[in-house]
Amino acid sequence: MSVKILTGTHYMLGDHACAEGAIAAGCRFFAGYPITPATEIAEWISIRLPKFGGVYIQMEDELASMAAVIGASCGGLKSMTATSGPGFSLMVENIGLAVMMEVPCVVVNIQRGAPSTGLPTLVGQADVMQAKWGSHGDYEIVAYAPASCQEMFDLTIEAFNTAERYRIPVIILSDEAVGHLREKVVIPEEKAIKLIERKKPDVSPEEYIPYKTNGDLVPPMAIAGEGYFVHMTGLTHDERGYPAISGEAHEKLVRRLIDKIQKNRGDIIKFEEIETDDADILIVSYGITARSSLKAVQILRKEKIKAGLLRLITIWPFPYEKIEEYAKKVSKIVVAEINSGQVRGEVLKAIKNDLPVIGVHKLGGDLITPYEIVEKIKED
Repeated sequence: MSVKILTGTHYMLGDHACAEGAIAAGCRFFAGYPITPATEIAEWISIRLPKFGGVYIQMEDELASMAAVIGASCGGLKSMTATSGPGFSLMVENIGLAVMMEVPCVVVNIQRGAPSTGLPTLVGQADVMQAKWGSHGDYEIVAYAPASCQEMFDLTIEAFNTAERYRIPVIILSDEAVGHLREKVVIPEEKAIKLIERKKPDVSPEEYIPYKTNGDLVPPMAIAGEGYFVHMTGLTHDERGYPAISGEAHEKLVRRLIDKIQKNRGDIIKFEEIETDDADILIVSYGITARSSLKAVQILRKEKIKAGLLRLITIWPFPYEKIEEYAKKVSKIVVAEINSGQVRGEVLKAIKNDLPVIGVHKLGGDLITPYEIVEKIKED
């Protein structure tokens, strides 16, 4: 009898929900190295993935893990790894390689207190800018920020779909509190889960040109070993995949890598708006801190203060247009996040007036409480 995904209602750890989301999305290769607070993803998927014919490998380090994920994806398998801040730092060079070679894969970062070894067992949200700019050069990235165990499942599927659609690495930018939270997770029947597969060549091997896009910015991806010519390199390359060391070739290639995300912002960016129709004060938050922010909105509403919440589900690309829209309607924006103000800086970039943008920040280890948000709003 064939093995099936764990459909139904479960009381599940966030990290385990992520692993189950990967399996439901069709992930059949995982390479990683243990690190708190992401280890539970590797532990769970090491047991579950082989039952579906998948492969789990514990690599010698995070550099090798990311290289293995890229290789497996080139071989046709949906592939993933999971880590936390120090491990993510080691992965970013090869994440850049995946961007340049246009290899779909998913990287999960369960954030903890940082920098360096920091607070391995405690919560943080300070890898936002690293997710965007961790590798070198000009490129775009997609990063999702789950706020619940259910979203750890749902957004992992979304991450694989986005990776396959655009041939890109996609980041799940979660945090220790969500990763180690236990709550209800509903897993639907397999037929109800929408999956997107990478676009394959529709021409013969003799006609196939590896990076020819046919005008839609995303080239079809041939699988190594299926008879098609495959040539991939981190060097600037032409449509054949051969190195093309010129400014003109570089401009053409990198512009396309950027455009395939930026020109699809409307399809990629996701957010949730709560009590925002008549809001005078807008709270912007994400991940576990969005849950405190929601409670703060409820407290303020009971006191007749018109607060609303914009919960960022997609951190990157950043929803500048939506922030600018709210900046024309509210009297202040409050950004709550467990770092020194990384998303607050992006909010400031988005607004075109002198609207106050207030930060409620901690540097990792402790959650921001609803009452700290309420107090900050009242004192300002």
